[in-house]
Amino acid sequence: MRILVTGGAGFIGSHLTDAFLGNGDEVAVLDDLSRGRPERLDPSVVVHKASITDVAALNAVVEQVRPALICHLAAQIDVRVSVESPAEDAAVNVVGTVNVLEAARAAGARVLFASTGGAIYGVDAPVPTPEDVLPGPQAPYGTAKYCAEQYLGLYNRLYGTRHAALRLANVYGPRQDPAGEAGVVGIFCGHAFRGERPTVFGDGHQTRDYVYVGDVAEAFVAAARADRPGVWNIGTGHETSVRELLDLLGRASGRTLDPEFAPARPGELQRSALANDGAARDLGWTPRTTVADGVAAVYRWVADGSPDRAGR
Repeated sequence: MRILVTGGAGFIGSHLTDAFLGNGDEVAVLDDLSRGRPERLDPSVVVHKASITDVAALNAVVEQVRPALICHLAAQIDVRVSVESPAEDAAVNVVGTVNVLEAARAAGARVLFASTGGAIYGVDAPVPTPEDVLPGPQAPYGTAKYCAEQYLGLYNRLYGTRHAALRLANVYGPRQDPAGEAGVVGIFCGHAFRGERPTVFGDGHQTRDYVYVGDVAEAFVAAARADRPGVWNIGTGHETSVRELLDLLGRASGRTLDPEFAPARPGELQRSALANDGAARDLGWTPRTTVADGVAAVYRWVADGSPDRAGR
């Protein structure tokens, strides 16, 4: 299969590209390189520097590549930016997605969309949360992702396409910037390696569903092979608290971590986990990596110097 990955030079996108290459697919990448790093990618992958907000450039790349499948990961990913600049967030995450859908329609390509499971469900959602719970996002970022999902469904109804969305839990793994402002596992691993005290916002009992990036890449491959429309949660179905995460990291690093506690951030969910029964049933996908093994893998990657091509 010929595949185009938008945002393919990013953390998740580079792992996804590796997974498709490992299955014998032909893969190209479209990325504006604002956050992406071409060094993360196999040298055989052609990288087209372009933004999904640039319609002419996007259409030119899709016309040149002629993909059968577009895995759409390019996005504005910072929740705080979405709160400060909701129009900017919508321009990328809503209008940019519509641009991708239009380009895919012209090329006769199917779209697999990387949505969010962590930011789309509301504070009153049951845990673990199934896909049929009505979303109640708490920030423009989650609202934009849900709106983009609705456009996928609209195109399926209007044009008979088979576009699908994967609602990702809290993805972590090698190649996620340990010095960045998002991705608590990588950030904590960086602190542990440098002997610094990690900062915990709130009491540390808040939970998230941490899903390993290699498992997420396998979910995209499974959804590509299934060739059917749908919306699926991609998570472990299990809650892990921040305090549990620190304990696991302490075991992986051999160090006792003494966190600093800061006030809880406004609007932060206290509990989150995604039910993955739908993906198991429809895609034959279940996660294989435990949080303990995944955290250990990230710590080894940080200790090895955070190389771009490691952690496959």
